[in-house]
Amino acid sequence: MRIFGKTDTEVDRIVADRKVDSILIVPSPISGKVVARSAAPGLYVQPANAPAPYTLADLSTMWMVANVIETDAPAYRLGQPVAVRVPAYPNDVFRGYVTTLGVNIDPNTHRQLVRSVIEDPAHKLRAGMLASFSIDVEDPRTSIAVPSDAVVREGDGTMTVWVTTDRNRFTRRTVKVGLEQDGWRQILNGLSLGDLVASTGAIFLSNKFAIAVTG
Repeated sequence: MRIFGKTDTEVDRIVADRKVDSILIVPSPISGKVVARSAAPGLYVQPANAPAPYTLADLSTMWMVANVIETDAPAYRLGQPVAVRVPAYPNDVFRGYVTTLGVNIDPNTHRQLVRSVIEDPAHKLRAGMLASFSIDVEDPRTSIAVPSDAVVREGDGTMTVWVTTDRNRFTRRTVKVGLEQDGWRQILNGLSLGDLVASTGAIFLSNKFAIAVTG
């Protein structure tokens, strides 16, 4: 009787009445909601046999599985705050934090898996929903940035910009770039605040320079 979870009081009652309950209550090890049921009258159940009679899930939190681009992978850390939006509830923001970082980069997509736990106390989210998300990788800070078109990747892999003081003559300068967002590229080294650079025509300047050098 103890194997089936009977309490001392229930065992004493069975002994006194000499009658075993026809209903066996199996307590769940977790709190949650039944999300799948395979149990039916006459089902023969054994430990570890599939399928389980019932499947329970704690729906107060959900997982969000994201695939982030390879170049951004070093910025992610466990515990970073996450904000999630889904098309079904465009005015709601669901909050959570990063719990798992993939150890490998997918060789086909060159992306890294980032999994987060998202709070959903109202049980609005559903498994399989598409979502957009933002992850706070660090506190906001002021940084030098230029339009993305102003940065040119040269043949040897270096990143350059064309700097001018009079808008007529340009000097090529090697820079170290950081994050890219909303059409802007962060410059970590190589430019000073107030420097004037070519933007949409930068690639043409680099091509012209390369032709002049090889010619």
